[in-house]
Amino acid sequence: MSLSREKEYLISELIRNGYLKTPKVVKAFKIVPREKFVPEKYKKFAYSDQPLPIGYGQTISAPHMVAIMTELLEPKKTDKVLEIGSGSGYQAAILSRLVKFVYTVEFEKGLCEFAEKNLKNAGYRNIKIIRGDGSKGYQKESPYDKIIVTCASEKIFPEWIEQLKTNGIIVAPIGSHWSQTLTVGIKTKTGLQTKEYFNCVFVPLRKNYSDAESIS
Repeated sequence: MSLSREKEYLISELIRNGYLKTPKVVKAFKIVPREKFVPEKYKKFAYSDQPLPIGYGQTISAPHMVAIMTELLEPKKTDKVLEIGSGSGYQAAILSRLVKFVYTVEFEKGLCEFAEKNLKNAGYRNIKIIRGDGSKGYQKESPYDKIIVTCASEKIFPEWIEQLKTNGIIVAPIGSHWSQTLTVGIKTKTGLQTKEYFNCVFVPLRKNYSDAESIS
């Protein structure tokens, strides 16, 4: 089966299983080429609903998880979004089709360069990659309408809450290195109201990198 046919089948399954719900998110999944965000040797598996290695001990999330988190984020065309964990750039590429601008922070220099190359090759412009400690967010461009965390975090860090607009949404897997709970928080004037969804497993957030720098 060709990649295009596999992509069609995957999207139909994501819709059938209730992971993809809104037409604009479905359209983003149809447009963004996941095969351009995985290493060459894994391209034939680009439309399998599974995480794939991207180097440096990291993975690109399974499509169903990207779909779930994107839908929970409730992206709007006017949104400025902060992503914690650029990975290969795929989640940012999906969001770039749905929001005004995406700032994405990545700890690993090699992955910053990998994501930058992938996004450039795929033609995305409304994304900025910052190398740095994702636990600190990215104060320079705050506040953000939405924040999405694509790595396991022990908690929702105060910096993320501070950098989120009132009524803004954060989606993050919260827990230990081995198991997390997908959590959605809405910032109110009195604090963060959270709702837990289901157990999941993401690679751990890497932090304590001090010298943040933009590479795009």
